[in-house]
Amino acid sequence: MEQVQENKMGTAPVLRLIIAMSLPAMFSMLIQALYNIVDSYFVAQISESALTAVSLAFPIQTLMIAVGVGTGVGINSLVARRLGEKRQADADCAASHGLLLGVFNWILFALFGIFFTKMFFGAFTDIEEIITMGTQYTSIVTICSFGLMIEVNMEKTLQATGNMIYPMAFQLVGAVTNIILDPVFIFGFAFIPAMGVSGAAIATVIGQILAMLVSLFVIIFKDHAVNINFRRFKPDWRIIKEIYAVGFPGIIMQAIGSVMVVGMNAILFTFPQNAVTAVAFFGVYFKLQSFVFMPVFGLNQGLMPIMGYNFGARKKQRLNSATKYGCVIALVLMGAGMLVFWLMPDVLLSIFNASADMLKIGVPGLRIISLCFLPAALGIVGSTFFQAVGKGVNSLLVSLLRQLIVLLPAAFLLAKLGVVEWVWYAFPIAETFSLFATIVLFARVYKRQIQNLEQEPSRISGPEIV
Repeated sequence: MEQVQENKMGTAPVLRLIIAMSLPAMFSMLIQALYNIVDSYFVAQISESALTAVSLAFPIQTLMIAVGVGTGVGINSLVARRLGEKRQADADCAASHGLLLGVFNWILFALFGIFFTKMFFGAFTDIEEIITMGTQYTSIVTICSFGLMIEVNMEKTLQATGNMIYPMAFQLVGAVTNIILDPVFIFGFAFIPAMGVSGAAIATVIGQILAMLVSLFVIIFKDHAVNINFRRFKPDWRIIKEIYAVGFPGIIMQAIGSVMVVGMNAILFTFPQNAVTAVAFFGVYFKLQSFVFMPVFGLNQGLMPIMGYNFGARKKQRLNSATKYGCVIALVLMGAGMLVFWLMPDVLLSIFNASADMLKIGVPGLRIISLCFLPAALGIVGSTFFQAVGKGVNSLLVSLLRQLIVLLPAAFLLAKLGVVEWVWYAFPIAETFSLFATIVLFARVYKRQIQNLEQEPSRISGPEIV
């Protein structure tokens, strides 16, 4: 076995390591949340119908991110574990497959963008203005999604090595580009004509493509703990299988979020007097909650390689410490977010030029939904733990409970009460059930795989639940 120098993830003080690896990712995720807010802010200036069109497009964007990030998580987990096991050649090979899988994922969404976007919007509404704007926006972001798909795999590959600075730079490039170009392409400037929602989509994909180009430059020309090399490269289905043993459940887990949004939009359209406003608010909520969830996701980007490395290296105490610190930090972040949502919901909604009707629906909506933030904090860290130790199906199971099995039926039943505000209680109900399931599954995985980890020989766990 090839011998390599011990990685900092196996030696550095755990709390300091988490902070050092998470802060860049948290910062970049906040910037990403900011440009999502900016995107919707400018779109809201066009009209509420434009905001509704982009809100209806959100599930497709969520699905793209699910496939990209889920694949990246599988690559991250495998690379980190192989580095922890001192299997350098296998880590390099896993990293090289990341670029190939990014291209494949882009082709899938480009085909959707070409053939199915109008059909998708027509399933929700017969308002021609919303269908037209939604189709224009979604076609552009799907057909040009190669920037997103390739960049995110390069980002996750570097994060698996403990390098969080370059991934932060990639995201900053994309975010800043989008923020600058949004008003230019939406409203026009100099020789550039006003393009409305199409301009918002163009600004987004230009940012993603520039981020991709920077990531490819770094990954090819800079030195890292892993090397991507396509000389004598052949796709290895065994490696792809191992990537998706963790990555595919992660894709499904995040894709469930897309299904959830589609389902919630369908439920909200059952309120004839408030349908357009309720859907627009729900889209706004997702933009606002990203400011709370994105830092926690950034925390998890720092946590996952630490957990995966120390699991692979059989360092139980370091794995336990990373999990405990992750839970505490996530609770602090989500608690702060819940406080803001409770104290100033009207201020938050006013960012999006909220009408009186949206304020009537949205002010109680933000307060009610934010009750789910604290249980969600622990659930998110738990999912990261499952993915890091190769138990991605556990994350999938929990996500199914919170976003399909519990959330949508609860929302559907609450909608029968005839008051749209009652629908929002489905979120804290679902997150509470999800947290209970996370605790049960964590206890079983810990007993079977972690409790005697330092005494057991190194082995790679499969994707089974427990």
